[in-house]
Amino acid sequence: MIGVFDSGFGGLTILDSLQRALPGYDTLFLADSARAPYGARSHDVIHGYTLEAVEWLFDQGCTLVVLACNTASARALRNIQQLHLPAHRPDRRVLGVVRPSVEALAGLPPGAIPGETHPSAITGSVAVLATESTVASDSYGIELRKLAPQLHLIQQPCPLWVPLVEAGELEGPGTEWFLRRYLDPVVAQGPQRILLGCTHYPLLYPAIRRLVPPHIEVLSQGEIIAERLAFWLRKHADQEKKLSRGGQVRFATTDDSEWFARRGARLLGRPITAERVRLKG
Repeated sequence: MIGVFDSGFGGLTILDSLQRALPGYDTLFLADSARAPYGARSHDVIHGYTLEAVEWLFDQGCTLVVLACNTASARALRNIQQLHLPAHRPDRRVLGVVRPSVEALAGLPPGAIPGETHPSAITGSVAVLATESTVASDSYGIELRKLAPQLHLIQQPCPLWVPLVEAGELEGPGTEWFLRRYLDPVVAQGPQRILLGCTHYPLLYPAIRRLVPPHIEVLSQGEIIAERLAFWLRKHADQEKKLSRGGQVRFATTDDSEWFARRGARLLGRPITAERVRLKG
């Protein structure tokens, strides 16, 4: 199976795009809802939680795991890829969302190589809206300096947005106030593109789009990750062959399963059934 992990249900925005772009693959979605949000937690805690989730997905039969969580990708992915997998799971793969998102933000094709020039590359300023932990990690800055050093990056932490989404507060005057609190300083700096660098944020997209001037592009990660995962699978046929194609999808959460199923059904536009699981920790 393809495992998809997020700290909460925001990662369903990634799952939905993956299923549209890669129909037929068996998928298992895991949300660590009981411990969400991850954004304000320490590096060690985020790494520990993410590793527990990845190992649970491996134990369920996933050979490929996508960290559909910017905070986990920024804080845990490199260590898991470079240290944990070679020592404990050499036949498995874990991918994140930061690198493919940076490629799209800079106007670069999938698998872009540092130093190469591309006619689609943009210049000027771009912005990333993300959790406190993602911004503090500078993961987007590191990748952008490698792939597109000509771009100026604006990074804005938005610590109150994930709680808004988890509470279902997606519209209204109160929500708009919290959106403007972080959007206005970014818009004032005139970026060409704004990336919603947290999988929860696309659920706020309609309200965000209304508040951002039309000449500024607002990018969500769902289609970006789906397109670039398809590219990765074409390049790694040995890994793609391991994936089953029964068209099955499972949903698991570490919190109340009925609550998660109700929220997930509204987001995906179809009924879902979720199971409650316990991670080793």
